[in-house]
Amino acid sequence: MTTSFYDDNAETYAARDRKPPTARLDAFLAALPEKARILELGCGGGQDCAYMLSKGFDVTPTDGSAELARQAEKLIGRPVKIMRFEELSAHEEFDGVWAEASLLHVPRADLPGILTLIRSALKQDGVFHASFKAGTAEGHDSFGRYYNYPSMEWLQTLFDAGGWRDISINEVDGGGYDGKPTRWLHLATRK
Repeated sequence: MTTSFYDDNAETYAARDRKPPTARLDAFLAALPEKARILELGCGGGQDCAYMLSKGFDVTPTDGSAELARQAEKLIGRPVKIMRFEELSAHEEFDGVWAEASLLHVPRADLPGILTLIRSALKQDGVFHASFKAGTAEGHDSFGRYYNYPSMEWLQTLFDAGGWRDISINEVDGGGYDGKPTRWLHLATRK
């Protein structure tokens, strides 16, 4: 249901007026070595990837929606790998993983396994960024998209149990594609 929403609405979704989250991106990039290799999980319309490429980083963009990947390719002028999170098989290849508003679609029961794959894809001391819509129970939005809606405490416990270090979670008010006020959790951590 979630992937079909992005496939069916890819052009509209990619063309919306979305500015890259430059403050979060700059903090993420500042923690990486020069020309670092970055894996982007769920690149959406490609805006964040375009920003990271403009700063000289080696970015591998991915998305689970083939239609959204095509839209991102138009913006960034390079191929986007069509890949679901559970298909990630890289081992110690990336200096950083950027997952802005993408892992929030992973069912809670599957999240520990996906985080293990991400941890494996990172080099030692690699940097990981993810953002989630805050909540207390998983559910669907008005478009039928699934969200895991974690609390800050739930996320902290999950990442502690996964062996991550230097975990930082910021809670902020913002919005989303649905136009509704949204409580966001922005997480930064290291392998």
